[in-house]
Amino acid sequence: MSVEGTAVKEPHLRPWRWTGRVVNRHRLRNSEPALIALCAPLGAMIGLVVVALHEFVSWLHVVDFDLPPGFHLSTGIGIDPLRLAVVPALGGVALALLTLIGRRYRPHEIVDPVEANAIYGGRMSLIDSIRLAGATIISNAAGASLGMEAAYSQMGSGMLSSVGQWLHLRRADLRVFVAAGAAAAIAAAFNAPLAGAFYAYELVLGSYTPGALAQVATASLAGTLTMRATIGVAPIFLVHAPPMEVHHWVYPLLAMLGVLAAGIGIVTMRAATWCETALRSLPTPQWLRPVIGGGVLSVIASAFPQVLGSGHGAIQAMFKTTPMLLPLALLLLAKIAASAISIGSGFRGGLFSTSLYLGCLFGATVWQALAPLAGWLGNQEMIFMLVGMGAVAAAIVGAPVTMVLLVLEVTGDFDVGLGVLSGVITAATITRYAFGYSFATWRFHLRGKGIRGAHDVGWVADLTVARLIRDDAKTVRQDTPLLQLRSQVPLGSRSLVFAVDDADRYVGIIDVMLVHDPDLDDAAAGLVAGDLANGRGRYLLPEMDIRTVLSRFDEAESETLPVLAAPADRRVIGYVTEAYALRRYAQEMERRRNAELGERDLFSVGRVD
Repeated sequence: MSVEGTAVKEPHLRPWRWTGRVVNRHRLRNSEPALIALCAPLGAMIGLVVVALHEFVSWLHVVDFDLPPGFHLSTGIGIDPLRLAVVPALGGVALALLTLIGRRYRPHEIVDPVEANAIYGGRMSLIDSIRLAGATIISNAAGASLGMEAAYSQMGSGMLSSVGQWLHLRRADLRVFVAAGAAAAIAAAFNAPLAGAFYAYELVLGSYTPGALAQVATASLAGTLTMRATIGVAPIFLVHAPPMEVHHWVYPLLAMLGVLAAGIGIVTMRAATWCETALRSLPTPQWLRPVIGGGVLSVIASAFPQVLGSGHGAIQAMFKTTPMLLPLALLLLAKIAASAISIGSGFRGGLFSTSLYLGCLFGATVWQALAPLAGWLGNQEMIFMLVGMGAVAAAIVGAPVTMVLLVLEVTGDFDVGLGVLSGVITAATITRYAFGYSFATWRFHLRGKGIRGAHDVGWVADLTVARLIRDDAKTVRQDTPLLQLRSQVPLGSRSLVFAVDDADRYVGIIDVMLVHDPDLDDAAAGLVAGDLANGRGRYLLPEMDIRTVLSRFDEAESETLPVLAAPADRRVIGYVTEAYALRRYAQEMERRRNAELGERDLFSVGRVD
């Protein structure tokens, strides 16, 4: 299924068609209170999906690695050595087979929530979302050093996108629905409604708008309450410590911690690319990459079993007992390597939980290195770990406010939240200026898509030459005598004509004013239309977007350009004027601005939904 172009239509929507007799979709999509109310049951449904996926993967960990009851995979405790050696590779085999089947029947890339909101106006495929969730489950069951958050947010956003498409929501409303689905999923996964909501604002929607507030917050709250009603009210991490005081002189140190955390984040993201490049260069079929990656992961895990899984259990163990400096530093390097291998070899999953664990390891390592040199740091270990978690996660995931709120919701300690804020701000700023990408946008960059966030740039691609073209272009044969051309195109009838050859292929643009220039009267008898044509290589194609069009006008220094059928078919099918292109671009910009302010269709000219 393609998400480009018109709205998505899929078989999974057919069972809902009968409800159109009961539900007036037109009224529902035009009622903001109704959409807000709809986000509550949908958010609760997503919460149930997240709980089911979490429990299923936890059960698979117990079965696959023969874990003792009550232990998480990432604690590295009680894992059967034989299974440790073979399960990651077997998981790679299963993932490779799934990839082969997927490429056969659905060869296109799976569109994630950020890409959907940035390019496709919120249109996602629920079938593809289920595919990604299945691949993520296999990856996590095999012990890949990644989290399930990618599957959670993909399923949540995919579910609400499908509902929004069924309701025929406008582009702006559908984008909000996608963000609400991601908010409900992350909120349920971490028992943190504020963090879930701001994850959606920062990463999936790309902005905070009053029109999105109620829908995203309602879905986030519903997802959290559903999780609490099924699993319990305890936070995802339990910080076993009394209220912590952050001394004033520690804040500059925490800011420096943020600088180093940015380096950890950048190295992790680049390491994933290095591993992927190295594995692609091997003389083996690409679908075998997960098998090779699983074997390498087993080697790393044989020395550091804590690298397996997302890291939730390992973080909780770190809060209880912190290893010494050398084991901490080695485990940090091993976790970076394991995460890079997992991503580079094709295992599916997210770096949200993994980046939290990396940050926890990093903060503890820095504290272990500094505590012997500064006795006054003796009671600040937990603070360093929490700040490290937030700072490294902000550098990799790219959602600084989300990370501050997550730590604040886990600890309930405002002083710690301020300390985390200092490290997170520093890490996010350094990463933005030194690297310029979060992990998600870095992957888009490697795929050749210039997406720096979820801001809606898809409408730019939608506003193409095909929507700007005028089809009343006047063409003349290049061998037409000038005197005959003057009679065919009287002065004032039009400003330009397009010269073509015997096969109707574009030759150039002819200025009608030049055709009637009195200075040419003496030589007119010996001139033909082609002698006055220029700009042979200056033209547009129907699929070009508005920004390409405007840049072509700048390069050509012309007010009008012809539109050719195709690069290999140089027939003139119309033309576009720079003035009209600029006016349409300004109208669309104004329309988007008004939509973000909640003033839908107030000043719009024509619909693009």
